Amino acid sequence: MFFERPDAGETAVLVHVDFQDEQEREDPGEFLELVRSAGAEPATLLSGSRGRPDPRSFIGSGKVEELREALAVHDAELVIFNHALSPSQERNLEQSLKCRVLDRTGLILDIFAQRARTHEGKLQVELAQLEYMSTRLVRGWTHLERQKGGIGLRGPGETQLETDRRLLRGRIKAIHKRLDKVRSQRSQNRRARSRAEIPSVSLVGYTNAGKSTLFNALTASRVYAADQLFATLDPTLRRLEVEDVGPVVLADTVGFIRHLPHKLVEAFQATLQEAAEASLLVHVIDAADPDRELNVDQVEGVLDEIGALDVPTLKVMNKIDLLDSAPRIERDGEGRPEVVWLSAQQDRGLELLEQALSECLADDIIDFDVTLAPEQGRLRAGLHELGAVREERFDDQGRTLLEVRLPRRDFLQLMARLGERADDYLPEALRDRPVWEQQ
Repeated sequence: MFFERPDAGETAVLVHVDFQDEQEREDPGEFLELVRSAGAEPATLLSGSRGRPDPRSFIGSGKVEELREALAVHDAELVIFNHALSPSQERNLEQSLKCRVLDRTGLILDIFAQRARTHEGKLQVELAQLEYMSTRLVRGWTHLERQKGGIGLRGPGETQLETDRRLLRGRIKAIHKRLDKVRSQRSQNRRARSRAEIPSVSLVGYTNAGKSTLFNALTASRVYAADQLFATLDPTLRRLEVEDVGPVVLADTVGFIRHLPHKLVEAFQATLQEAAEASLLVHVIDAADPDRELNVDQVEGVLDEIGALDVPTLKVMNKIDLLDSAPRIERDGEGRPEVVWLSAQQDRGLELLEQALSECLADDIIDFDVTLAPEQGRLRAGLHELGAVREERFDDQGRTLLEVRLPRRDFLQLMARLGERADDYLPEALRDRPVWEQQ
C-alpha cells in the first residue's frame, strides 16, 4: 500500500553524517545556513558517523528510528539531509517516516527557485528542478493509473507515472529550446562587446564571500546583498570606467558552493558562460573564513567544469575588517597584481582593486614623449581624441612636445589609420615589447 505524500512543512529535523572519506564530508555549519536561507525552521540536528552510506536508508535502521522519534518530539513535518540521496533512499525514508524528505540537492534547488528573478533565471532553475524530479517520479503518489479511453484502447491504459514522465520530457525539451535562444542572444552580446573591444570582468567566488557587496561598491548599484547563502542568483551586468582602460563590463555571477549539484551547473551554463569568456575573473574570497582554502578549491572545480580555469584571474581577499588587517596588493615575481586585500563592506581598499584592474586589463600601457612638426596635426588631434595627452608644450620652432600615455593597441590602431609607422615614434625600449617587461 503506497502512502500519500503530505505537503512539505517548515519545521524540519536535520540529518548530518560524518564519513571517513574527506571528499564525502559536508560542513554542518554551512548546512544550517542553507536551511535558514530556504526559510525552514531547524528543530534539531541528528548527527552520526558511518564508514559509508546504508544502501537502503542512507543512515541505517537505528538512526531511522531515532529520526522517527525526533519528528514526534518536535512535531516536525520535514526531514532535510545534508547529503545527496538516491531516489530509492529518499523513497524508502518517506515510506518509513511518513513525511517529506529533502536532500541537499533538493534544498539548494529550493533556494534557487526562491531567489530567481529574471525570466532566464527562472527557466534555468525550473530546468534543474525538472531534471532532478525526473529521477524521483515514484509510486508515492495517490493515483497510479489513469485510463486514456477511446476506441481501440484496452487494458489499464497509460499509468499516471508514464503520463508524468511524458509531460516532464516535453517541458524539459521546451525549456532547453528557450535557453538555447538565451545562449544565442548572450553570445551575440559578447561578440558585439568583443568587436567594440570592451573588456569584461566577472566576479566569481564561494557563496556569501561578498561578491554582490563588492559589485555594489564598485558600480554604485543596488544589487540585493545579504549575509546569507545565494542572496543573489541572477547575473547582473554594469558598466565600469577603469583608468587607462576605459569602459569595462562588470558581471556579478551566481555564488558557488561545495558539491554544487551538477544539474545546476548544466542549467546555469548560459549564465556561467559570462565567466568562461571574460577577459578577467575576479575571484572574491572570504578572508575570515577558516575553510577558505577548501572554498577556493570548490570554486576552481566549477570553473574547470565550465572551461574557465584558464581565464586570467585576480584574487580578492574580502572582509579584512574581520581580521583587523590592512588593505594591500600582493604581486607576483614580475610585479603584476595577484591578490588584493580589502573590505567591500567598509569601502577599504577599493582604490587598490581599481588600480589592480587597470594593471591587469591594460598591462600594455605605453608612456613616451613625442615631438611633432606643425604639419603633423592629424596625429596630434588623434592623440588628443584618445585622451592620451598628459602634457603639451611648444618650442621656439613651433613644434609640439607631447607627454603621451595610452594602450599600445590604441596607438597601433591610430598609426594604421594615419598610414604611419609606430616604430618611428616609439622609443627603442618600447618597440614590440609589453611595458611590464621593462620594469
